[in-house]
Amino acid sequence: MRPVLGIHHVTAISANIEKNLDFYTGVMGFRLVKKSINQDDVQAYHLFYADAVGSPGTDFTFFDWPNSGETRPGAGTVGLTSLRVNPESFDFWEERLKAVDAFVDREEIRILASDPEGQRLALVSNEGFPGEIVPWDKSVPAEHALQGILGVDLDSANPQATAATLVQMLGFAQVDDDVFEVRTEDSVAQVRVTGSAQRGFSGAGGVHHVAFRAVDDDHMREIQERLEGVGFRTSGYVDRYYFHSLYFREPGGVLFEIATDGPGMHIDEPLESLGEKVSIPPFMADRREAIEAGLRPLPAPSYGSK
Repeated sequence: MRPVLGIHHVTAISANIEKNLDFYTGVMGFRLVKKSINQDDVQAYHLFYADAVGSPGTDFTFFDWPNSGETRPGAGTVGLTSLRVNPESFDFWEERLKAVDAFVDREEIRILASDPEGQRLALVSNEGFPGEIVPWDKSVPAEHALQGILGVDLDSANPQATAATLVQMLGFAQVDDDVFEVRTEDSVAQVRVTGSAQRGFSGAGGVHHVAFRAVDDDHMREIQERLEGVGFRTSGYVDRYYFHSLYFREPGGVLFEIATDGPGMHIDEPLESLGEKVSIPPFMADRREAIEAGLRPLPAPSYGSK
């Protein structure tokens, strides 16, 4: 069984995409690598923040849903997204986040924080983890740049079944009581699984879904066959243009996606101008005029403004 390669991206929800854009580019130092639309809700932006080249595993993406209710923690939600940083950068990040009045709680091995809408984040040491990124240094010095997404904490309605799905379907190994890891020579992901008796709701300040990396379409179809072979219902193949996807809901209630590493964020834009214009996949090109008419203008990324 070929396991997934790690996290491909985490997609969350924002009810204030302008403030979101300012925070993630100006404070967190991400590059806006794709200003696209939600292909299933074309009146909503879908913003992709990543490293300088949009490497898989560095993408933190957001749906622009201004009327979304607030997230309610509980079963079926993602409680925390962990971002990797160099261990010598902890003081830098603590000071930087406090300077913009973000919630900050420094622990021995991580910094807990939240974005302006309450999205729960953790900055964890990158030491000992494989994988390299291409830092974007327009807001944060390269030596302090975020090093990608390590993983997520899941609040499951059925922790045992969630754990079994991670191990048997996606190739994770249990490394602690509630922590599961998948690791290759150049990638790693960790998922923590806890349970809750109360049902949660994913809204603004919460995560919509978690995507795991597949090498290519063949790898994704192997996972699809494995899932459907034991009774999971999947979306089947979905062409997102920048990558190809498969969706399914794990037994604990969280929406999972399998996403291929390619074609990549640069397929329709030069690397030097990623994210500067609204990107619409070719199969939606005949609707571009109507789609763009339904989108409000967004400010430019806040590179270097903090």
